[in-house]
Amino acid sequence: MSTTPPPAPEPWDDPSFHLDESGASADSTAQFGVSEEQGAEPALTGLSAEDSKAVAALPAGSALMIVQHGPNSGARFLLDAESTTVGRHPRSDIFLDDVTVSRHHCEFLGRDGGFEVRDTGSLNGTYVNRTRIDSVRLRPGDEVQVGKYRLTYHPSQARPEESSEA
Repeated sequence: MSTTPPPAPEPWDDPSFHLDESGASADSTAQFGVSEEQGAEPALTGLSAEDSKAVAALPAGSALMIVQHGPNSGARFLLDAESTTVGRHPRSDIFLDDVTVSRHHCEFLGRDGGFEVRDTGSLNGTYVNRTRIDSVRLRPGDEVQVGKYRLTYHPSQARPEESSEA
């Protein structure tokens, strides 16, 4: 007499499937919110106190890219130039040493008080919020993926000082 085993329980019925205190599964990916409003303040949720202080101290016209996932997790890169190159080439402004990153992968371009990211013909592509892009203007909290690296974009909240003319 043979018996067939019962079907495997669905994850939500499976007592071996554990959720953390927030109700997310142990293997869930952190999501960083982005407000849809124009001119919205950066979403600083998910940042350490130290990273939040670094973002708050940024000079006007600059931004901080923080590695959230991948090699060098926690690393910070300052965007304060008209062009910042990213790649596996040792002369890249942001050097990301991993085979999933092209030598000349992408660049961040300072434009009109903000930044855009432009793919420079990389093999694996550049992604913003999990969508492959050629070029896109970044918004506070956007996630930029370059190979295995996932970085979040945090622009300065400081406003350029207005020159007073007498």
